[in-house]
Amino acid sequence: MAQTAIDSQRITFRAGTDTALFIGSSSGNRFRGPLPSDGDVRVRVYLMRPAARRKESSTYSLKVGISGAPLAPRALIPGTPYDGSAEVLCGSGSSVKATRCKASVIRRANNSATVVVMNPKGQKRQFLFVKGKAVVSDQPEKLTVQRRGDVSLLGENFERYASVDALVVGG
Repeated sequence: MAQTAIDSQRITFRAGTDTALFIGSSSGNRFRGPLPSDGDVRVRVYLMRPAARRKESSTYSLKVGISGAPLAPRALIPGTPYDGSAEVLCGSGSSVKATRCKASVIRRANNSATVVVMNPKGQKRQFLFVKGKAVVSDQPEKLTVQRRGDVSLLGENFERYASVDALVVGG
């Protein structure tokens, strides 16, 4: 009788949401990268459905490590956690028709910043910038970034945002 290897899989969720940051069954065995927000991160280990239906089991090991420390903001707009805000061009849907969305930023002394945009559907989107360049978002889809002058065009599936450098680094 042939022996079948069964891999258990995992999903990693960003702090305070049910939005997956990483899905092992489609993205591999290892996640390594910046976490887009402070707070708890939940890891769910599961057995693939076909194996579970056959009442199979799996052994696994899980190693978790986080290095560094939460990054403290440099300054604040009174009554908020933000130290800057602006309206940015944004759009969603297959037509990606442009509109304006409210954006706020938390700038940090280590030249990183988190830009929080309220999208046209009323949902928050977060983008982590390091040294003025967008590196990751809080969504599981790969972030695409195009530069046009002093604007970063950020894309996730059918959502698009235009973040100006002055919002990210101040100015």
